Amino acid sequence: MRMLVVSAQPQVISFDIVPKPEGAWEDPRIHYVLGDITDKASVDAAVKGVDCVWHNAAAVGPFHPLALYDKVNYHGTLNVLDACKKYGVKRVVMSSSPSTRFDGSDVDGLTEDQMPAIPMKSYLQAYAGSKARGEVAMREALADGLLTVAVAPHQVYGPRDNLFLPNLLEAGATGLLRVFSAGRTGYGRSRVCLTHVDNYAHGLIMACSALYPGSPALGKFYIVTDGDTHPFKEGYAYLWDVIDEAVVSMGFASVYDKVKLPDWLLFPVAHACNVIGWLLGKRLKLNPFNVKMLTIHRWFRIDAAVKDLGYYPIVPFKDGWADCLAWTQQHWLPKHMATRQGGITGIASQSQRKIDIQADSALKGKKSQ
Repeated sequence: MRMLVVSAQPQVISFDIVPKPEGAWEDPRIHYVLGDITDKASVDAAVKGVDCVWHNAAAVGPFHPLALYDKVNYHGTLNVLDACKKYGVKRVVMSSSPSTRFDGSDVDGLTEDQMPAIPMKSYLQAYAGSKARGEVAMREALADGLLTVAVAPHQVYGPRDNLFLPNLLEAGATGLLRVFSAGRTGYGRSRVCLTHVDNYAHGLIMACSALYPGSPALGKFYIVTDGDTHPFKEGYAYLWDVIDEAVVSMGFASVYDKVKLPDWLLFPVAHACNVIGWLLGKRLKLNPFNVKMLTIHRWFRIDAAVKDLGYYPIVPFKDGWADCLAWTQQHWLPKHMATRQGGITGIASQSQRKIDIQADSALKGKKSQ
């Protein structure tokens, strides 16, 4: 859970629930602060005296304890908004998610306005619902004089990734990973867009610059991706081509050398994994949400972000993906080969570590209330 704030002086406060990571950017203008977005006092201390807040903190993905999603993603957002109102901070950029608009159907090159509006009656996953509630609160804060905007990357990748690639690669290392296929999307030819972490950061910065009275961006939701730098200039890649390139680059067997798994088989197995996980008190890697995400088209057009925010990807997909794989080969692969942790069912250790820290902090906060 990370939140960035910028003070009136040229300095940045990086507010996160985990300690400053090894290899973090060292600069006297950057102050790393350990704190929890669910703790109002910590948020107040971080926000006081700043000029802009980038609210990136979230419990992300389908693996967290259910109660944690609303505590972090909704109530944590309320803490940020309350602190901004209390200390007169006018600009807030919220990092949202396209999943807040997912209804289970294919998203094949849609714009933000062509997707369902929030709040929706139901969501595919608790993470999406809690993020949507937080975004609605952020939008409603316009009435209180705040200048707010929501920016959503899709399938973020890059160095130090602790969710997307590690979990897929651990499954690929076992040789058990298969292409998840559906006839509707060409039996493993589902289209996807991705966002390099630097492009994500660039979109957040551009959004802050677009927060001024009368701006067309106020209260809006924008998706930022690698755009027309993807393998297909319309703005997408084939998901399983991307996954296979990553798996093979680590020295593991190609997923295309194995029999594809159809969605009609995967969904019952995924529901069974949910039951098994509940009985064992664990979150298993295979679940209905992940099957859905790996078998539908999900790519977006970024015309609105280009027009209203002045956004354009600063890192082309080809360069960003090569950089990501090189970092993963150098840093993730040796550790994995030494421990052989994880697999097709377990969650990557770095993902679980972040979840445990978030859950432990939330539990302490509940006991102290």
